Amino acid sequence: MQNGSTLRAETRTISIAASPSAVYAFLADPYNLPRWAPDFASAVRPSGTDWLVDQGSAEVAITVRVSPEHGTIDLLAAANHSRGAFTRVVPNGEGSEYLFTLFFAAETGEAAVEKQMTVVEEELRTIRASCEG
Repeated sequence: MQNGSTLRAETRTISIAASPSAVYAFLADPYNLPRWAPDFASAVRPSGTDWLVDQGSAEVAITVRVSPEHGTIDLLAAANHSRGAFTRVVPNGEGSEYLFTLFFAAETGEAAVEKQMTVVEEELRTIRASCEG
């Protein structure tokens, strides 16, 4: 990537009828990853300051970077913090809005982006059901 170039950003949001603190608490706990992102993580376990995510055929190390003050929960590749999911919980009336952003390299095909974002949309619906239930 050249200096000054940008990646393709895709953001999805979902309204959740639960307080920002409740949504944040659910999402900031890495042990909940298999509940809302089972295609990404069938299991997780701590490894020092990072987390090992079981993806079936391999384990991947991620850094979970949280800021309760700002409502951010970033799920980053441990080896490269510029790669991962950048997320935020914000107040929305009496509930919350959850924003989820992924970046894709310019050469990523449209079908691959759409497939990944379809998975994200399903994960967001699972998060809403978990937090509202």
